[in-house]
Amino acid sequence: MVSDREEETVSLVRRAPLRVVFAALVATLLSALTVAPAHAAAYRYWGFYQLADGAWAFAQKGPDQTVPKDGSVDGWRFAVADEASTRYPRAVMTFDQVCGSTPAEAGKKRVGLVVDFGRPADAADNATPPAPKALCAVVAADATSSAVLALAGDVRVEKGLVCGVDGYPTSDCGGAVKEVSPEAKAADQPVTIAAPAASPTAAATTPAATATDVAAAPASGTSGGSVAAYVIAGLVLLALVAYLLVRSRSRARRDV
Repeated sequence: MVSDREEETVSLVRRAPLRVVFAALVATLLSALTVAPAHAAAYRYWGFYQLADGAWAFAQKGPDQTVPKDGSVDGWRFAVADEASTRYPRAVMTFDQVCGSTPAEAGKKRVGLVVDFGRPADAADNATPPAPKALCAVVAADATSSAVLALAGDVRVEKGLVCGVDGYPTSDCGGAVKEVSPEAKAADQPVTIAAPAASPTAAATTPAATATDVAAAPASGTSGGSVAAYVIAGLVLLALVAYLLVRSRSRARRDV
């Protein structure tokens, strides 16, 4: 006769391999998800930011859908970056620094604008970019950030993406960078931007060139791939759990 304790021991031994396999599969999936984001592609693009609590923050909407408030500051930066290395404008300038000498106008708003053309290492051909600049845009109360940016110079737009500001760069638009140079990977060094001497005024709320999004959009595709990977991994885990439960119950019935 086999005692109840012996039967329980045999059952545990039989089930142990399933638990080991399950644990190994879970560890493998988690490891894959952890490593995947490290291989995110890098892109050369104009990034759109807004000043919040004294620091740059990535804009939540494209410049055409963003209507900055009076007293706010928009920022733009051209650089090579991936999801793990956001490149902000290298100078933080407050509204008072940019627009302090510009008087308010009835029916209009003042928006500070900081444009950072990046480093030579950010350029596709290591060309020397224009010096960063700042200006105080006096625009209509309902003007978008696209209208504000238009006052910095000609804006080149391709497929809804901001590709060039004030003629820089002259070509390319959000292109993928297969190999990022050590210089481009290096940490940014702060720069000093002189306060603007004159304040341009927009004649209309609609700029010559508009954009529905910024050129950082290609990088967001890798983010979508990461989300898809997590969803697939979750479905696989659910399937494994269901399979193991069914198999465990089947063995339990056979043991009885």
